Order: sequence, then C-alpha cells, then structure tokens
Amino acid sequence: MAQAWRCSGLRWAAGGPELAWDGGRRSALTWGKRVAFGVAEGGVRTCVGARGHACPVRAAVPGRSTGARCEECARLDRAHSVAADTIADDPRPYRVYLAWFGPGLLKVGITAEERGSARLLEQGAVCFTWLGTGPLMAARRTEELLRAALGVPDRIPYAEKRAVRSALPATEAERSAEIAELHGRAVALGGWPESLTPLAYQPVDHVRVFGLGELPPAVGAVGELVAGGAVSGRLVAAAGPDLHLIADVPEGSGSAGIAGGTAAAGGAGAAVIVLDTRLMTGWELVSAGDRELSVPVREFRKEASVQDGLF
Repeated sequence: MAQAWRCSGLRWAAGGPELAWDGGRRSALTWGKRVAFGVAEGGVRTCVGARGHACPVRAAVPGRSTGARCEECARLDRAHSVAADTIADDPRPYRVYLAWFGPGLLKVGITAEERGSARLLEQGAVCFTWLGTGPLMAARRTEELLRAALGVPDRIPYAEKRAVRSALPATEAERSAEIAELHGRAVALGGWPESLTPLAYQPVDHVRVFGLGELPPAVGAVGELVAGGAVSGRLVAAAGPDLHLIADVPEGSGSAGIAGGTAAAGGAGAAVIVLDTRLMTGWELVSAGDRELSVPVREFRKEASVQDGLF
C-alpha cells in the first residue's frame, strides 16, 4: 500500500512558500519545481478539526470546501478567531494595514504586530502599507472607521485576486499608487482612536516574492480534489494559498481549453492552472508518479461554459 501524507496547508517562511504536512515536515517550493501528488483511491476527505484538536467524529467534508471543517469544528474555530470579533482582551499590540491586490482591489485589515507581514503574504497582497499600531480594540475601531467613511472592504474574494495577477502594472510605483492615495485619505480622517499610533506611508511590494513578474495568464483553477485524481505541474508563481502551475492538459476539450470530461484524442498542451492549497487539506495524498492533471478544473474564460469533470 502506498505511503500517504496529510497536508496542513501552504506556509510563508523567510525563504519563500512551503507546503506543511501533519507531523511537522515541510516541503520548500521554488520556481520551476514539479509539484505532483495523487489522492488515494477510495479516499474520503475528512474534517481537519479546530484549534489544534482533531474532529471527534472525523466527519466527511465537501471537496470544494476551502476550510475542510465540519459545521461544528468551523463554528469552534471561528469562535476563537480575532476576525470573528469575539476576543476583546488580547494584550498584544495590533497593526492596521492597507492592502492592494490589483487595480481597484484594496482592503483594510488588522494583524498582530508580532506576525509582521505574514498575514499579507497569506492573503496574497501584491503590495501593502501599515496604517497604525495600537491595542486590539483600537485597531478594530480604526478598521471599521475606514470601512464606514471611505467604503474600504475588509474582504476581497480570491477569485477576484486571481483574475488580475497576470496583468499587474509593471512598476512598483504604479502598483502602490492606489494605496498611497488611500493612506492619505485615511490619515486625514477625524475620529481615530487616541491609543492608535499612526504610521508613515511605506509601501512593501510582493511581486518578486510571489514570482508574478512574468506570470503567464492562468486558464483555470482546480475546483476540487477527488479520490483517485492527480495534480501535476511545474511551479511558476505562488500568492496567498495559491500555486500557479504549468500543467500538461488535454487540448480542445471544452473547459478553459482543458477537458471538462474525458481527455480528447488530440494530445495535450501546456497551460497555467491555479491550485488553492486549502483544497489539499483533509485528504490522504500519495505519490503521483508520472501521472498528469486529472482533477476537475473550472475555467476562467467568461465566454465559454463552465464545466467540471475529470480529464
């Protein structure tokens, strides 16, 4: 029986992205590296639990869920999350940030100061700047102030982030222009909490860190993993939880230029697809050998019908 591993997600270390595995092992990811794995035959995706504890019933979870948690474990995990606004007594200092993901895609958020820029890497922020530092409740009030007064959201769907990554402005100055303008409007607002210390505008650009400089357009994204399926491709970029892979896929088969059903007889062609590594959690994964991409992929092109299925 083939040895199986369980992935606990993508992590951003000082040297770049890494896949983390249950038991503490990590696999460093470098541009050009082959990323390949299969899903065990007959496998079932099970809940990953919450707050470091295993799911007591090992509940089955849907393949398309990015959280990989059953309803009860998801509720428990969120109840102890800063984002859920249920924790008010955290003594650590927090930072408010402004993040930019592409033209017109800006958000405000907060993160613990001790985490540095980790949260921005995890979200796939192309560039960002700090706005202020202070106690948790002051950071939350400032975040809400910007949302109410300037209409800045605190969430941007990953589908929107992925859609613009291959067509970003060429220079750091162009990429940071929108957050520079937003930072100026934010600091000019009245009503900031007195305990929050404003921070000067200082943009940080992640294009090189993510490998987005010469990124070919992606044609689609893995919709889910399935028992017996495989993912195989060469890594060309990574941002947030996403891996951009050049994969050999069947030609002319109806979905993003890649098959929505069975492989066409006309051979295969190389295309960039996006793998959200959150879809890997909860599965037992095995070596892919020399197998090619054989999981459902959803296309990005709006003019063609979206169809999922095995190649």
